[in-house]
Amino acid sequence: MTIGENDEGNLTGAFAGLRVLDFSTTIAGPHCTRMLADMGAEVIKIESGEGETMRTRPPVRSGCSSTFGQLNVGKRSVVLDLKSPAGLEAVRRLAATADILVENFRPGVMPRLKLDYAALAGLNPRLIYCSISGYGQTGPSAELPAYAPVIHAASGYDMAHLAYQPGRDRPDYCGIYHADVVTGAYAFGAIASALYQRERTGRGQHIDCSMLESMLTLTLNEIQLSQFPVPLPPRPTFGPVESRDGFVMIAIASEKTFQNLMKVIGRPEWVEDVRFAKYADRRANWGALMDGVEAWSRELTNAECLAALSAGGVPSSAYRTVAEALDDPQLAHRDALAEVEDDGGTFKVVNLPFRMSEAKVAAGRRAASLGEHTDAVLKEVGLASMRVEQSRE
Repeated sequence: MTIGENDEGNLTGAFAGLRVLDFSTTIAGPHCTRMLADMGAEVIKIESGEGETMRTRPPVRSGCSSTFGQLNVGKRSVVLDLKSPAGLEAVRRLAATADILVENFRPGVMPRLKLDYAALAGLNPRLIYCSISGYGQTGPSAELPAYAPVIHAASGYDMAHLAYQPGRDRPDYCGIYHADVVTGAYAFGAIASALYQRERTGRGQHIDCSMLESMLTLTLNEIQLSQFPVPLPPRPTFGPVESRDGFVMIAIASEKTFQNLMKVIGRPEWVEDVRFAKYADRRANWGALMDGVEAWSRELTNAECLAALSAGGVPSSAYRTVAEALDDPQLAHRDALAEVEDDGGTFKVVNLPFRMSEAKVAAGRRAASLGEHTDAVLKEVGLASMRVEQSRE
């Protein structure tokens, strides 16, 4: 059966019936647990009385952050005071009913609260407990504070990126948090793997997910080049070529692509040119090659360039803003965006980037207000009066 043959409205999520306790904040952990929620798991987000820090992250409409909503849509919100005996007892009772727990406190915090894996596994041996941290749970750097920009710098990613920027000697500013998203995705994969193993063993386990190590996986070539140095070409192999009204990315990633591009730009003889005929020669003369490509592209608009390149079988794209990308008909065709709501109104979020023929994969409909589900969830584990007790404490 192929994707699309089933009516997704009649499907259930692959993780339907699983309960997740989400103690995570900011991006990496919430991204992971949002993925679990999209796959059908019941995700209970544990927050303090002040609420998770992302609840104030712009853009904020009527007191509600759509950035928080994007990371937490589809989850239930429960307010607990982890410094109080009542709050800790609530966590223990919830952990006894849970399949998965995700936390991204600094290493040492959960053991001090007696909410670490060893303590909770005694109550629930099937619990899969995922800890996300900057450097991992052990080692000389384990307790250092870390956010994505720090990890970008520590992993070598920023300096590796800088090496591809001609004429630049200062690392870029950070505004897009790759480390958080990548680590959240790795944590999701590790949790799915642990669930599969639990089917065979009946036991849960502790997952230790490191942002530093996750970020290193993005520097595949650089890890090898650091061990076996090879001179970089004088001009990076992937970069913008200018057109009359913008810039175009052209990816020359194979011999066939190179040959097709030479036909498109009217330079078929360069396929046999000693400067470009072999990959090693092209690397050494990359600047001259791209100057030739740009001499062609500068005479055309972006649209004209892309039409010619697509017709010639050359991978290419205009440089677009995120707003322009979101208007792509391809995304509309795949239902890549979901309209959701919070107390501030409606907004769009990106669905997970895969579809399954036998399972529903979709964002939840609503981002919960702070503590919206506290009473209902505590009642489920026999603690109906907990909120009153927490308030008294």
